[in-house]
Amino acid sequence: MAQPGTSPTFSLSPNVLFVCPPLLVFYALCVLALCPAALPVITPRRRSASARARKRMVMAKKPRVVIVGAGVAGLAAAHRLCAAGGDRFDVTVVEAGARAGGRVLTSEFAGHRVEMGATWVQGVDGSPVYALARDAGALGEAPAASLPYERMDGFPDRVLTVAEGGEVVDADRVARPVEALYRGMMDAARAGEAAAGGGGGVEEYLRRGLRAYQAARPAGGGSKEELEEVEEALLAMHINRERTDTSADDLGDLDLAAEGEYRDFPGEHVTIPGGYSRVVDRLVAALPPGAVRFGLRLRRLEWGETPVRLHFADDGARPATIAADHVILTVSLGVLKASLVGGNAGKDAAAGAIAFDPRLPQFKRDAVARLGFGAVNKLFMEVEPADTPGPEGGGGQPPEFPFLHMAFLRGHVSKIPWWMRGTESICPVHAGSRVALAWFAGREAAHLESLADDEVIRGVDATLDAFLPGPPRWRVRRVKRSGWATDPLFLGSYSYVAVGSSGEDLDRMAEPLPRGSGPPRVLFAGEATHRTHYSTTHAAYLSGVREAERLLQHYR
Repeated sequence: MAQPGTSPTFSLSPNVLFVCPPLLVFYALCVLALCPAALPVITPRRRSASARARKRMVMAKKPRVVIVGAGVAGLAAAHRLCAAGGDRFDVTVVEAGARAGGRVLTSEFAGHRVEMGATWVQGVDGSPVYALARDAGALGEAPAASLPYERMDGFPDRVLTVAEGGEVVDADRVARPVEALYRGMMDAARAGEAAAGGGGGVEEYLRRGLRAYQAARPAGGGSKEELEEVEEALLAMHINRERTDTSADDLGDLDLAAEGEYRDFPGEHVTIPGGYSRVVDRLVAALPPGAVRFGLRLRRLEWGETPVRLHFADDGARPATIAADHVILTVSLGVLKASLVGGNAGKDAAAGAIAFDPRLPQFKRDAVARLGFGAVNKLFMEVEPADTPGPEGGGGQPPEFPFLHMAFLRGHVSKIPWWMRGTESICPVHAGSRVALAWFAGREAAHLESLADDEVIRGVDATLDAFLPGPPRWRVRRVKRSGWATDPLFLGSYSYVAVGSSGEDLDRMAEPLPRGSGPPRVLFAGEATHRTHYSTTHAAYLSGVREAERLLQHYR
């Protein structure tokens, strides 16, 4: 451009001169001679700048990504996309509930910090969840650890194993050998060394092992029948433990071969002093303000073309609709299972169900149907001695509630309700605590949610009477419990590989839609989409990062 007070210059690109006939060039020069300001200066540089401006205008329309679910998977995906450059994507996280965290929920009970959902970091070496907790300051002493918390003293080494009726099981001769058998067999299964022994479900595998152990025992004194009855009760106790570890209602439905693919991170298993929710808070704080929107429950997903349309409803209010270029769906496998049978998004839709239009392809539907997804609930109890023993032998010190492992005997007549027979133990959350914890899975977990507090307390009191007849006799003052089975936003706790399924189904869960080489419109994340770490919080985190990376690769 000419400076003020000077004559403008004019130049034509050699390409323009090449395509113009001489007559047109002569005519153009005459026009310019008559009116030199009639045309702007056109140079190769200006043309290039215009091209760059047009490209910037095209790129200004950022791809819109809607992430369904503000659990660990959804927040991890959002964090990765935003960390890659806030100007690359328009990211929104929509959450049906009123809080972030999904199946992570830290609470308080009787002066303790307790976890209603995710509890353990399964291995600290290389775990992204452990790293997040460390960066959030949740592993420090204060102020994060100002309240006592679950397993703050690690795993208990003073376990009291009692048979129904109150008889203490000999630890050295009976209880520890059966526990060693159980742990050794599960270690072999997870090392991939057990499937050749018959395959099928885990429960029959464990029972075969006990029968072989009993058959190999040399004849000796005492009643063989009574000993074997206690050993079978002890194995059933460990089976209850495995049910809560895996969420399988019946260990006969837990695929033995798939156990060989499951992996934890190396290192010890720990709880988080400041609470698991601090990990969630850390992820939310790293997102732009307003990135997470609450109270939006997805009812219908139209994904047959771009843009994808998400239809939401909020307690009967007028549905809202959001259009997106890409959707990352992080809902639980329980919600997806409900969507297979309750795909109508009207008033009669199954609780939590999402209607897919078009319906999910058959490969995805089959994977959802075959994989297992169970309920696990925690019951916290504040306990106290009903009578205080005299000072003899105790020096007047208040009694401590024991780390009680319970061997329920078949055919034993007692007032213990059936749902209490599905738990392995009632243990203090740390040594000396008056807050005790019992875990439940499957039918027992779901039934627990239907009971009133006083009925729960009566059931636990009857159990304590049968196993700890005293003195002292213990009583439950109050309880607090989780309720994942009936929560419509989750409909369960975590996934497992069921008999008839395989790790390949977990891979199919992770495949985006539509299948093929086109742009991914619907992407799937969550613990049930990770082949080797399924059922864990770090699986959720890693899957969210994986799907964010999928989009980043698509736009490179």
